Amino acid sequence: MVKGAITAIGNRFQRTDLPLISPELVLTGDWITVEPDMAQQSILGFGASFTDAACYVLSRMDQVSRSRLLHELFHPTQASLQVCRLCIGASDYARTAYSYDDVEDDVELSHFSIDYDRAYIIPVVREALQVNPDLFLFSSPWSPPGWMKTGGSMLGGWMRQQYLSVYADYMVRYLQAYREAGVPIRGITVQNETETDQLGQMPACYWHPEHEAEFVLHHLAPRLEANGLDVLVWILDHNYVMWKRAKWMLDHAPLARVVDGVGFHAYQGKPEMMSMLHDAHPHHHVYWTEGGPDLGQDYLHNWCHWGKTFTDALRNWSRSITAWNLALDERGEPNIGPFPCAGLVTVEEDGKGVLYSGQYAALRHFSSYVKPHAVRVLSTEVDGLSNVAFINPDGQKVVVLTNPKSASRRIGIACAGQRFAVQLEPNSMMTVAWD
Repeated sequence: MVKGAITAIGNRFQRTDLPLISPELVLTGDWITVEPDMAQQSILGFGASFTDAACYVLSRMDQVSRSRLLHELFHPTQASLQVCRLCIGASDYARTAYSYDDVEDDVELSHFSIDYDRAYIIPVVREALQVNPDLFLFSSPWSPPGWMKTGGSMLGGWMRQQYLSVYADYMVRYLQAYREAGVPIRGITVQNETETDQLGQMPACYWHPEHEAEFVLHHLAPRLEANGLDVLVWILDHNYVMWKRAKWMLDHAPLARVVDGVGFHAYQGKPEMMSMLHDAHPHHHVYWTEGGPDLGQDYLHNWCHWGKTFTDALRNWSRSITAWNLALDERGEPNIGPFPCAGLVTVEEDGKGVLYSGQYAALRHFSSYVKPHAVRVLSTEVDGLSNVAFINPDGQKVVVLTNPKSASRRIGIACAGQRFAVQLEPNSMMTVAWD
């Protein structure tokens, strides 16, 4: 018997055992062959984002309810969310547009303070760290302080070259202040979405690629080293379609030596573009750093959409999947917009009820069973079905399957002499795990 096949339709997870098929029997239909010796990328983990909005919503829950939810989301025996994103200052999902130093031309950063984050963000993240002390936290800025940019506002504009040095100091101060607050940050991106100002509707900033390269190579990386901060640096943090920008930057060998990898979003382009970057720079990692559901009728039921999205990213070398807002209320608030995003989970305004999105259902298929430091291995594809395979550090094999069709599918899985069959319900996902 194969122990631990997990089927989910929506958020109803059901464990079953699967009988092995004797080698002499032939299963009609489609087969997936898992190649355990064909190792691809190692897996960092799966998670979501501790935005100001998410932490505010979670803070409105009573202590018992919040503790129960955080246990379900982060404990290694539950959903086991692992790779989570924080915002350096305000994002679009904040209660107000703020930075850590809004005093114009304060190049000495004498007014720098993370006190805004001490109300909700830091306490919630510390609670999550108590549940899972091994969380990998990375941080992204939506905007430098407005006075460092053209236009002088947090909402849009271009980064000004004259402030690159002080902005590196600003980031170091952020990392040090968070570490002192008990929240160690292990990765950092230069800018969320480097090629948009979002029409001036939210904290955002354009970065010319030459300025981003100069900032990392000559300012940020030296400051991190000088201050003993062992923090990974990721560039781009934008859409698949912009992979050539990242390639151009990594073609510069000195810069490539101080960059760990590239962050990608799925809003434009194709996931295969991550493979194009990997082919050009196989020693640099790629990470899926943002994507979330919108409010609407599919919010609770679109697990197959997200199952395919995550599978496509993982089959194209991504080491991690990090969803957008961890939690929002039923109106998708608070945010600076209005914008239409919803949370990975929805916490009703009274702080008592919790709704779980289709994205959560899909993410849990991966996060609960694919452990940190697992390795993705090759698996053959089947028309109309998404699949991706892994080997966990303890040798356990895991295959995640997504069937978006309105008909059930019978699929055979073969791996290293073992063969078994699974029955996929319509519009469902299944995780198969065996030793």
